[in-house]
Amino acid sequence: MLTTTVPPPERADEFAVFQRRWDAMMGEGFRLPAFAPATVAGWRGADPLARLDDVVISRVDRAPVITTVGMPDATAGRARLWIVRRGGWTLHDPRRGTALTVRAGQFLLHHGATTRFVSEPGTSSLHIAMPAAELDPGPVAGPALTPEVRLAAAHAEMLHLTLPGLGPAGLRAARDALVALTRAVPRGGFDDTEPSLAPALAEAAKRLADERLADRGLTPAMLAREFHVSLRTLQRAFAGTGTSVATYIRDRRLERARHDVAAGGLSVTEIAARWHFTDGSHLTRAYKRRYGHVPSATRR
Repeated sequence: MLTTTVPPPERADEFAVFQRRWDAMMGEGFRLPAFAPATVAGWRGADPLARLDDVVISRVDRAPVITTVGMPDATAGRARLWIVRRGGWTLHDPRRGTALTVRAGQFLLHHGATTRFVSEPGTSSLHIAMPAAELDPGPVAGPALTPEVRLAAAHAEMLHLTLPGLGPAGLRAARDALVALTRAVPRGGFDDTEPSLAPALAEAAKRLADERLADRGLTPAMLAREFHVSLRTLQRAFAGTGTSVATYIRDRRLERARHDVAAGGLSVTEIAARWHFTDGSHLTRAYKRRYGHVPSATRR
């Protein structure tokens, strides 16, 4: 049963701020659903990220339960990619008369209207909405760690940061690349020769490298295998960022090593082993080249 409690003023204000931000960014064509009063009362953790013409990106981060009680009519002509990192969502599909659930570590690509949706407590997820005509009929669900889902998510979240600097041609290219990557999700493959997808490939590979910095097996070749591309293709994608794959991995490990040095508690030899430098001397030399001083100076 949905509560009808009147939202406390401070929470109502938080929702009003979010609603104004959403309306300003997304416009009339992408109205918010009607939310249950309890949802408005406990509102936090939702964020509109970007709009690219007829494509919208939004995010939920560790939000309390979100329940809708009504959906805009325009949702019938759209498809949505739900990528869930924590918690889960349940969507009620009126055409099928069923409820679809997508949980942490999964994606759901759903076409058409939903009468309502409900999240689990603490849910974190990324949502991409676009015209349903752009995609193959669905719904399709599966693991969120596939190369195609990783690329779509990396490109969508990267746009949140790069969008203000794009002109009309750049906006269109970014929009088309996101549609292409979303289209690749149910097909299980993307065109790795398409230059416009290179930034997404580099960003997704960086994120995966950051997750696996402590893994001794992390190499440029391993990242290429994870994304089902050749090492040459991955290297070309990184070239556009001004660095190489190997340099990125080394620099990120050096950053983690510097954090450990500053924190104390581990010797240079132990830190070198932790971040897969040959020995303490190797780490010290690399550290000095990067930061201009040896690890002991950081501790002082």
